[in-house]
Amino acid sequence: MTDLLTRVAPPRGTAPRRAAPALLGYVAVRALGLLVLALWSAARGKSAYTLLTARWDALWYTRVAELGYGYEVRLPNGDVHSNLAFFPLLPWLERVLAAVSPLSCADAGFVVSLLASLAAAWGIFAVAEHVHGRRAGVCAVLLWAVLPVAIVQSMAYSESLFTALAAWSLYAVLTGRWLTAGTLAALAGLTRPVGLAVVAAVWAAGVTSFVRERSTADARAGERAPTPPGDGSTQRVGSSGGAPDAPRAPAVVRRALAMLLAPLGAAGYVLWVGHRTGRGPVGYLDVQAGWRNGFDGGLAFARFVADKFTSFPSALAGAGILVGVGLVVRLYVVCVRQRQPLPLLVYAGVVTALALCASSYFGSKPRLLLPAFPLLLPLALALSRLRTSRSALVVGGVAVASAVYGAFWLNGSGPP
Repeated sequence: MTDLLTRVAPPRGTAPRRAAPALLGYVAVRALGLLVLALWSAARGKSAYTLLTARWDALWYTRVAELGYGYEVRLPNGDVHSNLAFFPLLPWLERVLAAVSPLSCADAGFVVSLLASLAAAWGIFAVAEHVHGRRAGVCAVLLWAVLPVAIVQSMAYSESLFTALAAWSLYAVLTGRWLTAGTLAALAGLTRPVGLAVVAAVWAAGVTSFVRERSTADARAGERAPTPPGDGSTQRVGSSGGAPDAPRAPAVVRRALAMLLAPLGAAGYVLWVGHRTGRGPVGYLDVQAGWRNGFDGGLAFARFVADKFTSFPSALAGAGILVGVGLVVRLYVVCVRQRQPLPLLVYAGVVTALALCASSYFGSKPRLLLPAFPLLLPLALALSRLRTSRSALVVGGVAVASAVYGAFWLNGSGPP
């Protein structure tokens, strides 16, 4: 059970020198993506910076930062798009940075996302190094940087900020920093609805730790040697010669506090929305319903894919979607078989389930999977076992493809 919870190793992933190759590689890959986007956009007479900071969800975050909550759009079909659907941490940071600098809120969102993407890359490296070693850590960061929708990491969206908070919270759990883990989980819960995945990871690790330590204490209590007749003493098995070894009270308290802290961010915002809308605990669900977002176990997504097979051209897209979903599921199965620590499995599982089983706009699902970085660890481990020249060739080729796709995507339908 210990291997499923954590893998004890010195907490070295936070050292800047150790993370430098991963971060430099990440910056290089993302710079390539931005360069290709700038060239592509210029050729089409568009502004790459506008695409990154003032389109789609980025506009909604900027409005929250500038005007606060309460803005909504009523569509002809009766749907109501309210900005209450957007969690507040990114707009708060945009507002603060704009207040202390000459940047606009939109500019501040871009800066926050760039800095958060570096923090996320560092956190992914720390987690991957802890589990599989330094070389795999570098490969994990590079794989995250070359995902097909990785351009979102450089947009004024909340994915980079959320991934940074999630990665460092998970690393804190793996290394026993419980209060840090709980605090970062609470902040992740203020960033995106999928912050529930980080909360679940902290809770799973905490409950497992309590159960494991209880079982260990009971087992050691049973190992007490029987008292010989007339001896009048009892032999105890324990490091101090007293009661059997048990977790120190401060450690237990920190773990319990972390579990209490973790859900406060998400719960606080959802309850506030419920109070503001007058709908109580279901208020946020009503807001999401106005965007036609919900959780139906994947039924709507299944119908969407099935509809693709009604004609030949769209059937190719349907087949591609099935292959992509199959790859995601396969990667998760491999993560389980490789015995990733329990917090990573819980986090990746919840992120994946929420992304694939939600009834939201289906084109956003690749973006929603972006924070599920533990799914990349099997690929990172395999890549780390190749020769450096071969792994560099693979990453370089995929980086070019990712940059071209990102530029094409943002100049087309873009991330909803």
